[in-house]
Amino acid sequence: MSHKKAVEALNRTLQDLRSNTDVMGGIVVLLSGDFRQTLPVIQKGTTADEIKACLKSSILLNKVIKFSLTTNMRVHLYNDINPGNYANTLLKIGDGRLETDAEGCVKLTRDFCNLVQSHSELIASVYSDLTNNMHEDKRLCERAILASKNESVNKINSDI
Repeated sequence: MSHKKAVEALNRTLQDLRSNTDVMGGIVVLLSGDFRQTLPVIQKGTTADEIKACLKSSILLNKVIKFSLTTNMRVHLYNDINPGNYANTLLKIGDGRLETDAEGCVKLTRDFCNLVQSHSELIASVYSDLTNNMHEDKRLCERAILASKNESVNKINSDI
């Protein structure tokens, strides 16, 4: 999510460029995302600093028209037998309503995601039979491994 100051700077820039004091210079600006997923990164900041930096704390928020998507298309398109369970678990995680252990970690079950013990097992699960399928562009484009740290990305890329 963008820092609120970046969005407020965009607002002032558009007002200047368009010589219009209306919000965003009078044009429609579409911002999309899920406030539950990411907060702005504030180096050496506290949780309170992150909350103060988020768009929800901006003076512009009362000028925003919020639209909510009601269908989880990723779940819907895969014709999952239990799309409601998957979607509800995602919402519980996002809302902080899922039980955590003593360290504050969420325990995910096998019916929610594929659990693996190593990078090699993850690679085998996502890119099964990679040696024979490495030239199938469509198949490769439908798969990805996401990691939160560059160190993990570099290790996985090296292993692949």
